[in-house]
Amino acid sequence: MRTALTLLFLLALAAMPGALLPQRSLNLPRALDYIEAHGWWGTLLDRLQFFDVYASVWFSAIYLLLFISLVGCLAPRTVEYAKALRTKPVLTPRNLTRMPHHQTAELDATPEQVMADTRVRLKGWRLVEREEADGARSLSAERGYLREAGNLVFHFAMLALIVALAIGKMTNYEGQVIVLADGSQFCNSGTLGYDSFRPGLRVDGTDLNPFCVRVNTFDATYLPNGQAEQFAAKIDYQAGDDLDTDTWRPYDLRVNDPLRVVGDRVYLLGHGYAPTFTVTFPDGKKRTQTIQWRPVDTLTLLSEGATKFDPPGVTDPAERRKRQIAVTGLFAPTALVEDKVMTSSHPQLSDPGVAVDVMRGDLGIDSGRGQSIFQIDQSLVDSGRLTRVARQNLKPGESLTIDDGTKISFDGAVPWVSLQVSHDPTQVWVLVAAVAMFLGLGVSLTVRRRRLWVRATPGDGGRTVVRVGGLARTDQAGYGEEFHRLAAQLLRSKGSVRCP
Repeated sequence: MRTALTLLFLLALAAMPGALLPQRSLNLPRALDYIEAHGWWGTLLDRLQFFDVYASVWFSAIYLLLFISLVGCLAPRTVEYAKALRTKPVLTPRNLTRMPHHQTAELDATPEQVMADTRVRLKGWRLVEREEADGARSLSAERGYLREAGNLVFHFAMLALIVALAIGKMTNYEGQVIVLADGSQFCNSGTLGYDSFRPGLRVDGTDLNPFCVRVNTFDATYLPNGQAEQFAAKIDYQAGDDLDTDTWRPYDLRVNDPLRVVGDRVYLLGHGYAPTFTVTFPDGKKRTQTIQWRPVDTLTLLSEGATKFDPPGVTDPAERRKRQIAVTGLFAPTALVEDKVMTSSHPQLSDPGVAVDVMRGDLGIDSGRGQSIFQIDQSLVDSGRLTRVARQNLKPGESLTIDDGTKISFDGAVPWVSLQVSHDPTQVWVLVAAVAMFLGLGVSLTVRRRRLWVRATPGDGGRTVVRVGGLARTDQAGYGEEFHRLAAQLLRSKGSVRCP
């Protein structure tokens, strides 16, 4: 037990870097920035796996040692408990007056009658009656065996919890995706469909549970100050045989009320807006895109983003990189303009507007490196490869034209929802283990192990001297009251004479 407690302390200590330092599995760019900013110290911490704490060798070693220690602690305790269950209560001590609790009285009853009455009053106790050499009769009683059972249940449940968490860490996955609330669909067919994806140690993303979700509409109600009161998305989903028959089933997806399908859970995390822009190029060709923009003010849903366009029909790579267009800026669901500066006064999509900067040049989208869909590469702006050619506030239906005749129109906006798909096949076992831990701990803390002995010795004049002694095997708090209550019942008899 001492070893297990030491390992629990070490496990808590080892988890501290995971809370204090950025972790690769949660935020890779931030972890890389931290390493770069701290020079040799950051590199040393990286080599020691401080940015992958929960997958590190040393954290796993402590975890495994704790598991082995618990098994080594529980196995002999379980054997001893099984033996204790088969063992009879101990012999009645020769001198009961040495017990922490004891009382003596003379009763007008035979020893046999005293024992019979004692058996009735101690119903529920483990009892053994014995006959002694001087004609006396004694009874040994013990109660509270469930205390150790509760203790064992607690520790076995902890062991089961550790195993379930370890299996869940290997087999779970979690992904986030943004879906437009205009009938757009998302299918759980692979990692490419997600905006971010965190797999378990044994998950490669090729064998996900297949299902599809279609987001039809999104409805939100707000308080007068703009705070969201409630919001929900009306969705359709299909899984299993429905995928073959193209059958869609409706569901109202709400916060903290996930869709549970084929072992996965689909949560509604948040929402925002995606403005729609149409670019008409000088040759008359049009391109329309509706791309989600990221809220920068969670109260008013003022959002920023970048909608990027590649010129059609341009086959020369160098020429195409000169004519790429990005519409960046701010989107306001309820626009408020003061001195040409646009902001949002409310998150409801009632009077949308955008303040756009139109950038032209090389967007870097064909460089082979990944980039954020919410912003442009500032290094391209600093180097002059991407320049601003227009800035203007637009309402739905309005447009602007840049110097080469390209026309950019703002067509409106649609809501988007952020969905999280979580898969954890061990969640039920984790819950069962946690409940068992709670119940076992409750039993261990409330049940007291105690012993009671009664000796009835024949006395003068046909009377019987009855001695009662009690001993608490664990904490004695509360047993004194119980002992005195039991002794009063056992020694209560008409005409009895109590002895000191």
